[in-house]
Amino acid sequence: MNIAVIFAGGSGRRMHTKDKPKQFLMVHGKPIIVHTIEKFQYHPAIDGIIVVCIEDWIDYMKEMQYRYRLDKIGKIVPGGGTGQLSIFNGLKAAEEVYGSKDNIVLIHDGVRPLINDELIDANIASVKEHGSAITVTPAKETVILVDDNGLVTDVPSREHSRTAQAPQSFWLSEILNVHRQAVFLMETNAIDSCTLMRRFGKNVSVVVGPNHNIKITTPEDFYIFRALYDAIENEQMG
Repeated sequence: MNIAVIFAGGSGRRMHTKDKPKQFLMVHGKPIIVHTIEKFQYHPAIDGIIVVCIEDWIDYMKEMQYRYRLDKIGKIVPGGGTGQLSIFNGLKAAEEVYGSKDNIVLIHDGVRPLINDELIDANIASVKEHGSAITVTPAKETVILVDDNGLVTDVPSREHSRTAQAPQSFWLSEILNVHRQAVFLMETNAIDSCTLMRRFGKNVSVVVGPNHNIKITTPEDFYIFRALYDAIENEQMG
């Protein structure tokens, strides 16, 4: 099986929204999270979906599940104290609902709604061939590393620099085992699943995604998403 774990547990402080988390902001009559889930709902290779949601918004998410007929959602679970623990909750729910043997999981940001079918296909194919898939885009500008004093410590080659995005995809049994090791060692704040896998010595492979597969984090991102969404829709209609 191919399972999507959609992570929508953030409160969106950087978005400066007044009354609702960023994943529930409306764009063309639908919350952002619904736009994201629909990409997996309508993809024929995706067999099930787990949504990780802010606990106070689970009832609202269930309403959205019913309203938009998101029938591939197997379970909606609350987030944890960190992003890593929220993903862990989603992975455990995936195991509970679908089992872990020979299952692939695609871990995706709920506020990254411009994912396309080709990227989902590429993630699944990479896990089958290499055991993992970290979606990336080539760095378009020079990346520099600095120390705590703001002094440059390294300038990696742009040729080998990539920006990590999502999905990040794995065999469900393997990523669950890594998460469980981390929790056992009381390491609960990894920035993403790729970082966690590397922490425990796992090799990870990359797939190149489209530049427009943006994460909506700030008000500027929200306006960029709306413009890109309209452009993509107009292109499909033309």
